[in-house]
Amino acid sequence: MKATYSASGQTLIFEENLCKGCDLCAHVCPKKILTLDKSRVNAKGYNPMTCFDIDKCIACGMCGIMCPDSVITVLKEEKAV
Repeated sequence: MKATYSASGQTLIFEENLCKGCDLCAHVCPKKILTLDKSRVNAKGYNPMTCFDIDKCIACGMCGIMCPDSVITVLKEEKAV
């Protein structure tokens, strides 16, 4: 199951069923917009991560780099020059 969050030229895509809920992505996020969704469990039985304020995302990619299971994809729209 994929969860997609988009706003202002950036998109976060979470492959939720791969997430182990390790919380590493939330710790490295400079905007602190990621948290465990304790109201749900994924196919592996873990609480998946969720983005609660995509408007604050700066698409730095730190969450995707830190994720040991490649759960997170960060896309940033390039501005035309």
